[in-house]
Amino acid sequence: MKLRELHIINFKNIREADLTFSDKLNCFVGQNGQGKTNLLDAIYYLSFTKSAFNTIDSQNIHHDADFAMVQGQYLLPASSGSLEDPVQVTCAIRRGQKKQFKFGKKDYARMLEHIGRIPLVMVSPEDNQLIAEGSDERRRFLDIIIGQTDRAYLEHLSLYNALVKQRNALLKQQADAVSQPATATPQPADDLFEVIEMQMVPHAQYIFGQRKTFVEAFVPLFADLYHTIAEVDEQPKLTYRSQLFDRDLAEALQRTRSRDLILGWTSQGIHKDELELQLGDYPLRRVGSQGQQKTYLIAMKLAQALYLSMYQPSLADNRPILLLDDIFDKLDASRVARIVDLVRDDRFGQIFLTDTDRQHLTEIVQPHGSNAGLQDESSSKVFYVSGGDFRAG
Repeated sequence: MKLRELHIINFKNIREADLTFSDKLNCFVGQNGQGKTNLLDAIYYLSFTKSAFNTIDSQNIHHDADFAMVQGQYLLPASSGSLEDPVQVTCAIRRGQKKQFKFGKKDYARMLEHIGRIPLVMVSPEDNQLIAEGSDERRRFLDIIIGQTDRAYLEHLSLYNALVKQRNALLKQQADAVSQPATATPQPADDLFEVIEMQMVPHAQYIFGQRKTFVEAFVPLFADLYHTIAEVDEQPKLTYRSQLFDRDLAEALQRTRSRDLILGWTSQGIHKDELELQLGDYPLRRVGSQGQQKTYLIAMKLAQALYLSMYQPSLADNRPILLLDDIFDKLDASRVARIVDLVRDDRFGQIFLTDTDRQHLTEIVQPHGSNAGLQDESSSKVFYVSGGDFRAG
């Protein structure tokens, strides 16, 4: 998987950019707020059909422009393992209109059809939300990885979420009816609840099964990477918790209807799943230092890249693109060196990395990468970033 060229018009603070990349390591150097992260987000857009940061598409258009365009030229792996002819992936966004997304000359009927075609992993300061925020962030982590290897999973997840929304709406409708004057007799809704719940169950079972299987395969990869980076005797743990381990969902939904009417939402199901992050027997959030937390998150994301490389059954050598945004902050020099050694080996594919200091970047990468280091453009390339402009170094 290689991104050879990237063309950008009016994406965030990037007015126009035409860039050609190295097949392995691409470094972007510049002060904060100059456009380094926006460049990575444009690459992210071409894999996930949306920004990593702004859920509203129009917010990704330059503030005084009417449209934005991001276009990448990729070399995708064939089933034989060799690289195919280049293919262009294009996203066009116009204010007040539905965005257009093309793979080659093909328009997608649904954006969901594109997910997984260009596997990608992004490591950024925003990853701290996996620790600091609620369980929905950690479920999203599961969904992003599994969804890139199993499109049926995304279909089941979309349908399940729609059914939960329907059930919640019915709960609210019934609660409102009960609160009306006695002259207004509420209509029994048991049949409606049963229809919705009956449809929820098979979707939930599929999602639960895929999450369970994924975590079982993912944890050894994660633990090995954490120990490689940290080189200390610490026990990182990832534990998948789900109500479906110990209960029948159909029975639980029926049993809790009365309570759910009071709560106003559905209390049973895989939308309550949790992925616990721990060091030893304690929550990472409570006992982990800033360095330990960052090491933990980077190990999770690098394990994600390895997992995607291993579980793309239809493609050979489909190592995902790896975006590394400001990953060296809060880490000591030895951990930084071990991370760089990891990502430069053959288990990882093309890398896009940002930093604020060229000297820092050179000292970090050159002694620990290939013998050619940053001076060999076939393996590495450096861009200087200022005010949304990019200059090859």
